[in-house]
Amino acid sequence: MRRRRAGGRTMVERASKFVLVVAGSACFMLILYQYAGPGLSLGAPGGRAPPDDLDLFPTPDPHYEKKYYFPVRELERSLRFDMKGDDVIVFLHIQKTGGTTFGRHLVQNVRLEVPCDCRPGQKKCTCYRPNRRETWLFSRFSTGWSCGLHADWTELTNCVPGVLDRRDPAGLRSPR
Repeated sequence: MRRRRAGGRTMVERASKFVLVVAGSACFMLILYQYAGPGLSLGAPGGRAPPDDLDLFPTPDPHYEKKYYFPVRELERSLRFDMKGDDVIVFLHIQKTGGTTFGRHLVQNVRLEVPCDCRPGQKKCTCYRPNRRETWLFSRFSTGWSCGLHADWTELTNCVPGVLDRRDPAGLRSPR
């Protein structure tokens, strides 16, 4: 039978709690040092930080070649978009490229004559042209996944005209 001391605990229980507190404190200090230490000059010899003007990459990498995957004339090409006409922007969503953020930005933050109507709790917004109830934007945030989940270029090319004709029976739209 174990004998209890005045506090109601044995020496083994006290020792194990003490070891647990010391180990927990050491882990806490290690984590704190990893987060706070790199910004401080704690590891520098003599407690001095390296000079700020020290350039980490003094010469350019000779193996790095600047490449253009598209001709400059294509990158600088401008297209005329007539929101009041029959033009439609088709947003091709490519996964893992920030497409969700960009698509949401198109319907929520772009300053337009008639902004998209996004209601709280709704997944889709209505993006109508000025003075007409026709859609000017074809994206998952305005029309939903009308051409299937993560439709590619080929699927969108074949699907979009039919979906737009069903939604906005204003006549056939010609793609650019």
